[in-house]
Amino acid sequence: MKRVLFSFLSAALLASAAPAQTAPAQQTPVINRSGAPEDTARIIRAFTQKESEFRKALNEYGFTREAIIQTLAWGGGQITGEYQRTSRFVFDDSGNRFEKILFFPIPTVKAIQITPEDIEDLGGVQAFALDASKVNEYDFAYVGKEKIDELSLYVFDVTPKILSDQRRLAALKKSKSAERYFQGRIWVDDQDYQIVKARGKGVPEFDQRFPTFETYREQVDGKYWFPTYSYADDELTFKEGNSVRVRMRIKYKDFERLKGRLTIIEDTEPGEMKDEDKKPIPVPPIPKPKP
Repeated sequence: MKRVLFSFLSAALLASAAPAQTAPAQQTPVINRSGAPEDTARIIRAFTQKESEFRKALNEYGFTREAIIQTLAWGGGQITGEYQRTSRFVFDDSGNRFEKILFFPIPTVKAIQITPEDIEDLGGVQAFALDASKVNEYDFAYVGKEKIDELSLYVFDVTPKILSDQRRLAALKKSKSAERYFQGRIWVDDQDYQIVKARGKGVPEFDQRFPTFETYREQVDGKYWFPTYSYADDELTFKEGNSVRVRMRIKYKDFERLKGRLTIIEDTEPGEMKDEDKKPIPVPPIPKPKP
């Protein structure tokens, strides 16, 4: 039977779908709290392995992403600026992502700068940031059990180890690396060991600021829990002291298994529409709020 979060139908950001290696079982980092299952480490290994499988399976699918980023006035909540981008994404055999822009009006956002990292971080840095190859980069703390609709879920807090390693943080900042980590809470199905919900943000932030998002997944083709919706409504306070209220909504839909080799499509400037017959070039990922 198809198992879906009927109340939410939501999900996290999609990133490169390159296959990952399984982490050694004995190194799984776990902080057990009162009431945690005795096999907590096994549960973590199970869902991170699923993440690796889903990340690899994403290579076989195309999908449409609808992204809206808005800045809001304090008090009344009126929209003061908006960024919209609707795109179709496909992956090649090597896991490289390509984008065909379907709708991209001229942005009116002025209070923040949309960078190539913003939309990537909206759903939690990556859709499958907690795959088996990354498990040793995080500490997992068992929180408890929760029921959402017909699903019984394990709840874990997730903290990247780099946040407590000042030397690595300094090196990462100096290198200006785009590497991001997920910090927050995840909900894991206790039957199939699959992440179906996440709440958190991308870290480290350094000079940039990223909103706390809530994402959900929906089952695709009766097997894979892929992201379908991500939402954030947060106040971003920058180091200069100025604050901006930002609301973001990302929808993923029209997942379709690819049957042939990829045709790459060219990019489009804001305000333009692309003809279906134009020749293709790869497009980098999209947008991190910046002062």
